[in-house]
Amino acid sequence: MSSRTDTGPAAPALAKKMRWYDGFAMSLTMPAALIASLGASIGSLGAWGAIALWAASMVLATATNWIYTELAAMFPDSSGGIAHYATEAWKKRAPVVGPIASMGYWFPWTTSLAVYAGIIGSLVQAQWFPGQDWSVDLGPVELSFPIVVGIGVILLLFAAAMVGLHVAMWVVYLTGGVLLIPLAVFIVMPFLSGDWSTSGLHWNLHGWAGLRESLVWLYVMAWTSFGVEVCATFAPEYKDTVRDTSRALRAGVLFSLGVFILLPLALSGYLGEKRIGEDPTTFYVGAFQDLVGGASDLMIVFLIASLLLIMITGLADGSRVLYTMGVEGTTIRQVGVLDRRGVPARALLVALVLNILVLTVLQTPLAIIVTGNLGYILTHALAISGFALLRRDRPDAPRPIRLPNAFVPLAWVLAALLLVILVVGATGFSITGYGGFRELGIAVAILAGAALLWLYRTRVQDRR
Repeated sequence: MSSRTDTGPAAPALAKKMRWYDGFAMSLTMPAALIASLGASIGSLGAWGAIALWAASMVLATATNWIYTELAAMFPDSSGGIAHYATEAWKKRAPVVGPIASMGYWFPWTTSLAVYAGIIGSLVQAQWFPGQDWSVDLGPVELSFPIVVGIGVILLLFAAAMVGLHVAMWVVYLTGGVLLIPLAVFIVMPFLSGDWSTSGLHWNLHGWAGLRESLVWLYVMAWTSFGVEVCATFAPEYKDTVRDTSRALRAGVLFSLGVFILLPLALSGYLGEKRIGEDPTTFYVGAFQDLVGGASDLMIVFLIASLLLIMITGLADGSRVLYTMGVEGTTIRQVGVLDRRGVPARALLVALVLNILVLTVLQTPLAIIVTGNLGYILTHALAISGFALLRRDRPDAPRPIRLPNAFVPLAWVLAALLLVILVVGATGFSITGYGGFRELGIAVAILAGAALLWLYRTRVQDRR
């Protein structure tokens, strides 16, 4: 299905200015996200348990992303990513899958801006402006120094994205390059320090309770590990769609797989589980100072850079998915429009307004982002099963990248496993303190809202 609007041959199209290494740079979002969540998993699961589950999560992500290489090559004009694959595969059986999968994918990627913008504001305040503890209550909206800084960051990234993704890529390369510095320090230097040891590492997963806890943590980890699929969203913007998409996906998953195994092993063996568990969010600062000396300012800069990388990727990915939803009829048509530069400006504007509202009204919207995991994992299950359905329904469709037939049963196994993780994880928030049934209710409401917008588009706007 084409991603052009129905405005004739002169309609703007997404600019084809990216190469595979641009997509790979976007995939560095996932190691950056690992830095933000690794400590809590080590404190809860024990170092060996965390290492095993992060590796397992990334192995699952590697298998699914290998399958996405065939699907991305099948639909080279779509910027809908995995949500588009689910839509195409299920539209004859259950058309409502399209809007549900698309919204389930779009929401967590887009609102991640508000979360990380607030964290950046708090880091700036704590490190350089500790005296700026003022706040202004404006009714439903409250402004403070971290919130104002966060809004400024969101506006800056929005302005860069409006010019075009090829312009914003210099920020991606800068932040991705900076991220590699602490990654290299944390992965290599503990093994060379002479203080690394596995004697104090533990495995805290035992029996059926341990199995359930493992599934809940795999639910939590999915947002970090499976996000490498972001490379496929930019398929229509690669200069060589088939070759660049395949290379970007494979480079992203293999690099992340190495980081997800080596980083927890290196840090837990160097610092010990107790030190990490006592300060799971900011233990990196102390570790950095131990390894390379007192450089807290530099460390904060590195952390901010890695968070900027997540925000840029989330904004670019989410806006293209929303644009594709408007083009393909899975939501209101107003968002499926490109400006004269080939930029999904309306979709970006929706993202801007949504994130400022979340940041100023909710202040700490982590629960909302956590809620997005339900739709995100569901979308993966629908896209992976969609691969098998498309092999059955469209056996003669062009497949520039065709995987061996053994991937068809593997796809069904992966989809079933993801559904098990989804059910256990979405009802087991209490195990990790990651949310509750209120968040589950919000997640269901978001997906139901997607279905209602689809009905409005089909019944009212399109009169289908």
